[in-house]
Amino acid sequence: MTPETKKQVILMKGLGVSPGIAIGRTYELERGAVEAAHVCYLDPNETDKEIERFKNALKESRDQLARIKKKMEEDRRGKEHIRIIDAHVMILKDAMLINDTVKVIREQKVNAEWALKTVLKDIMEYFAKMDDAYLKERSTDIEHIVNRVLINLTGKRHESITDLKSPSIVVAHDITPADTAQMDKALVIAFLTDVGGRTSHTAITARALEIPAVVGLENVTRKAENGDTIIVDGATGTVIINPSDSVIEVYRKRKTRFEDYDRALFHLKDMPCETVDGRRVLLMGNMEISEEIDSLTEHGAEGIGLYRTEFLYLNRTALPTEEEQLKAYRLVAKKMYPRPVVIRTLDIGGDKILAGDAQGEINPAMGLRAIRFCLKNADIFRVQLRAILRASVAGRVKVMFPMISGVEELRQAKFMLEEVKAELKKEGKAFDADIAVGAMIEVPSAAVIADLIVKEVDFISIGTNDLLQYSLAIDRVNEHVAYLYEPFHPAALRLIKSVIEAANNAGVSVSVCGEMAGEPEYALILVGFGVGLLSMNAASVLKVKRLIRSVSYADAKKICKGIIGFATAADVENFINSKMPSLYREEFFS
Repeated sequence: MTPETKKQVILMKGLGVSPGIAIGRTYELERGAVEAAHVCYLDPNETDKEIERFKNALKESRDQLARIKKKMEEDRRGKEHIRIIDAHVMILKDAMLINDTVKVIREQKVNAEWALKTVLKDIMEYFAKMDDAYLKERSTDIEHIVNRVLINLTGKRHESITDLKSPSIVVAHDITPADTAQMDKALVIAFLTDVGGRTSHTAITARALEIPAVVGLENVTRKAENGDTIIVDGATGTVIINPSDSVIEVYRKRKTRFEDYDRALFHLKDMPCETVDGRRVLLMGNMEISEEIDSLTEHGAEGIGLYRTEFLYLNRTALPTEEEQLKAYRLVAKKMYPRPVVIRTLDIGGDKILAGDAQGEINPAMGLRAIRFCLKNADIFRVQLRAILRASVAGRVKVMFPMISGVEELRQAKFMLEEVKAELKKEGKAFDADIAVGAMIEVPSAAVIADLIVKEVDFISIGTNDLLQYSLAIDRVNEHVAYLYEPFHPAALRLIKSVIEAANNAGVSVSVCGEMAGEPEYALILVGFGVGLLSMNAASVLKVKRLIRSVSYADAKKICKGIIGFATAADVENFINSKMPSLYREEFFS
């Protein structure tokens, strides 16, 4: 291609998982999916040598991860990242992975690459049958590990994110935990990946570090070339490769306005979040890993409204011990003190693979998951409850049970909590005997009997993501019906309103911790319905605070009274959109 040849402009849409706009040059991690392997048949006397070659590649992979871990410790990187590296090392030592590969080499008399790829195929097929999106994304960890071994088998050089010399937009099939753990935020200005979802490690890290990211682009590694200019819009999931100068100028202005707007909002950080007529609304944060805490506090979050604990259990080959969990919960409680921390107990399904005895049969998403799984696997549940209770003396800790579907289920969970309290008291271990207990309302049956559930708890939290999915019968990750996942749906709004009224009538605190809480147009409705606490990601806190400080509670209630009689989601949306510009002008820029 001659210097004057202009490259084709390519527009792509993916899943925006971390907001922000980035304009820069491509740095491609040329890994792609797991390396293609070709079968080579061996003479019987060559199999031992091939097995030795395979084991040497495993050792080299472990040594590489050990070097990465050492550097992370020297740089004082987060413990979650180090733990993930440890888990990858453990998988490289996994007897099943090793023995199955050796067996294929010996019995089929094939090369190590083909044998390893054969074993991986079986593993990935098993994962593909699972219904849970979070677990499906965890299967990429196995791909990362096998890919590393395959690269070592072929003698290729491992490209590293640490090779970056100037600020760049990193493009990869997927970004491994080892990559994100070593990442320098000053050099990585955005992520683009072929695969991934909102709960992938890449997405979680991008949000924690406030780096724009778009995932699930399918073939961005084939479309973009090293050195290409790329525009990334992490809010809309828009990616433009080789944009024209005029388009670059448009996005530069948007980037400036986005950043100026974000900076302008920071004057609100220490101001009270209250309506113009004095109604106080608490704004808290949702989190999974400790790296998210700094971002939440910097944006003025008044506590942790939802601490998802699943991250401690996944990406590892052994269940987290009581002491490991205690250390993690205590760290968050101390860092947030005197602000409250709501720890949600394990929300994991029977189809998620946990180490040890926790492996169960494959069940659908509405089967053995969350509190049902915990009540069935009492030993796992007790360990977590012990850790949460022991951490409660380090700060203002609350415990919350997920996916409660009825009063009996809730009572069983509370009974187990009381049994654990008695154990700790007998052992002389300190804990908050009066720890607040809450339930998540995310199942329609719980929403319908919310007036009965609130009598059993100190607080409730509405998980709108699942509540909408189950009540509207919509799989929000299914591209064929995802368009029907509509928070403005009159049925969804009526259900949410009824839960809030049940809690307020009983004098029980009610919060919303789903995605609705972090969007100003939905937050307006939630406040109008009477919610006093919203929990969201860091980037949403100040935007929602700006809205709340712009509206009176009386007006919000009036708006909500108007929408409750609308027949369609479109009617509700049009009505709210007509009100928003006058309340929150800064949100409406192009």
